[in-house]
Amino acid sequence: MMLVIDVTKGMQTQSAECLVIGQIACQKLIVVLNKTDLLAEGKKQATIDKMTKKMQKTLENTKFRGAPIIPVAAKPGGPEAPETEAPQGISELIELLTSQISIPTRDPSGPFLMSVDHCFSIKGQGTVMTGTILSGSIGLGDNVEIPALKVVKKVKSMQMFHMPVTSAMQGDRLGICVTQFDPKLLERGLVCAPESLHTVYAAIISVEKISYFRGPLQTKAKFHITVGHETVMGRLMFFSPAPDNFDHEPVLNTFDFSQEYLFQEQYLCKDLEPGATGSDQATEKAGQATEGLCPRQQWALVEFEKPVTCPRLCLVIGSRLDADIHTNMCRLAFHGVLLHGLEDKNYTESLLPKLRVYKLKHKHGFVERVIDDYSVIGRSLFKKETNIQLFVGLKVHLSTGELGIIDSSFGQSGKFKINIPGGLGPESKKILTPALKKRSRASKGEMAKQEEGAERQEPAQHVSLSLSFKRYVFDTHKHMVQSP
Repeated sequence: MMLVIDVTKGMQTQSAECLVIGQIACQKLIVVLNKTDLLAEGKKQATIDKMTKKMQKTLENTKFRGAPIIPVAAKPGGPEAPETEAPQGISELIELLTSQISIPTRDPSGPFLMSVDHCFSIKGQGTVMTGTILSGSIGLGDNVEIPALKVVKKVKSMQMFHMPVTSAMQGDRLGICVTQFDPKLLERGLVCAPESLHTVYAAIISVEKISYFRGPLQTKAKFHITVGHETVMGRLMFFSPAPDNFDHEPVLNTFDFSQEYLFQEQYLCKDLEPGATGSDQATEKAGQATEGLCPRQQWALVEFEKPVTCPRLCLVIGSRLDADIHTNMCRLAFHGVLLHGLEDKNYTESLLPKLRVYKLKHKHGFVERVIDDYSVIGRSLFKKETNIQLFVGLKVHLSTGELGIIDSSFGQSGKFKINIPGGLGPESKKILTPALKKRSRASKGEMAKQEEGAERQEPAQHVSLSLSFKRYVFDTHKHMVQSP
């Protein structure tokens, strides 16, 4: 990557964003300090040296630490200057580029895919699409598809740097000429072997937050999602491995639908704003039974506002491009890889139920009184209007150590009966004794009243109840599931 900096201004907000994109997409960097012709002759070298030091400091905490920095004047005198003014430092820049670049190995196999950056017509010839071949190879007479338009065309002729060619492969710059195609329909985009690329309505992506982005990445938030040449709005839902798998080695370039995943209200990272998950309620809401730990890998379901056409495993960048460019804030929020595209328009019904993302739910209540050694009445776990029948059969834990099973509702005020298969322990009975004594002294008439739900004396010490279960986000039946 060449990062071009105006030597009279230094790093600006968009230069910083370019540097962020470079860290995501590139391995090597050259910094070019341009417009050196605008510097006063007497202070020229001192200003270049000062800016070089500044840039070295900027790069210090990036992967490009120690990258070469070179001064040039690409167009001395500015755009209006006569063409006779020779550029300064360009031959040195070419020399530097040549020394830094390594020729990648090129593979002609695989489906043809080309990134088109320009499309124009030539009278009497047809429409020319120029770009770079990302994968595979192409020959004269082959069919190519413009997938965004679902149009297939035959290659009439090809040129590489103004020279006619009969074939080209991965890494080549190429111009393809086709007939009867309006160039206005495609400015930039992808061209591929017919039916090799798919249009997706949603996608599962890996996610890594960009550290310079301020603020949380929240579920249900909308971001500008850049995939290849396209940028569309997308709504996100973040999820992580189950808590026991937080430390597992990240699995790259694949997504396992057989695994269970934990829903997150927001992307988990160490720089969560103070108080973002401070309270019990917030912690529960964020789905983090994780005591502040951060998983080694996180994902998101992205639902696009309009479908996109892209290859699997392509780079995805999420941004807030509506933010004010002059506020000196990084608009780039996260990056990742598209692991699985959802091609069915009705993906919410056909595909999402296979995505096993769950929310952890926790409810807390108290034992109100004991019925006998094997059953108690509980309260404060449910609201008055809750249909307790849905919870029958679920396990609850008593703070005294016993395991209970919700048996039925009790009265009309949200109370419920719990069976304790192993029976109450001696210590538990002791704690709950006041309620037992009170009951034994009551007259028959009072007993009847109490059965109707009248207030009664509670144990001297509270015995609390806790109910935990999973609910799968995309389960249409909203089943509650507990671990065996």
